[in-house]
Amino acid sequence: MMGDGGTVVHQLDAWRLRAEPFYQPAGQEVEAFLAAHAARLPLLLKGPTGCGKTRFVEHMAWRLGLPLITIACHEDLSAGDLAGRWLLDAEGTHWQDGPLAQAARYGGICYLDELVEARSDATVLLHPLADTRRVLPLEKRGELLHAHPDFQLVVSYNPGYQGLHKGLKPSMRQRFTALAFDYPEAGIEAAIVAREGGVELDMAARLVALGQRTRRLQEHGLEEGASTRMLVHAAVLLREGLAPRAACLQAIATPLSDDADIGVALRGVVHASFA
Repeated sequence: MMGDGGTVVHQLDAWRLRAEPFYQPAGQEVEAFLAAHAARLPLLLKGPTGCGKTRFVEHMAWRLGLPLITIACHEDLSAGDLAGRWLLDAEGTHWQDGPLAQAARYGGICYLDELVEARSDATVLLHPLADTRRVLPLEKRGELLHAHPDFQLVVSYNPGYQGLHKGLKPSMRQRFTALAFDYPEAGIEAAIVAREGGVELDMAARLVALGQRTRRLQEHGLEEGASTRMLVHAAVLLREGLAPRAACLQAIATPLSDDADIGVALRGVVHASFA
């Protein structure tokens, strides 16, 4: 595709990240991603909500200089939504690639967030892309799309939310290499909260300690404790002038659960943390 002055414009330039997304490595995940990309292997990221999976993918797309197409999966996401469809307009019918087909055709990272939420026909569509064939059948167009060398498929899910019908089938999981994510150790998490939330490190450490206390409530009925994202939200509210208790109630305790008894426990943890 040619732009002004005859310069080549990449089909996915609009999906490129212009600034470096901050990401604090907690282990060897950067090297692991680079190795998977170099080997053209798909990657599965699993871990709790808000622990940094999406930010990690953004950072790696920026580091590799690749476009990033992110798709938030949901129960109505179909194979057609990913692959593409024929459209009718005033000039007639024309084919429009879906986001997965765009990434595969022109070269980029396609990130399917919470893949377990997608419909089964959408997940089955990934099979030939996620193995050695690296092809995407566009049956409605009669095309077998061979993936660009720079294409990489990355998916994520939260094993903690797997129900009877929400797990990834072995036929899907075994096509991927995988990285397990969790909340960072306290010192790293505090540094992240301080930088992202714009608060002093000692305050960030207090927020992390609060987050750790809520995570221990998972043994007492709470589905999931406070994520790093929630701690950053609390820090942002603090930076905007809210008192610590008010910020933590708004960003952490109130969103975490609708259960009355657990809500009482969460508020108690907040008050104890900022007595």
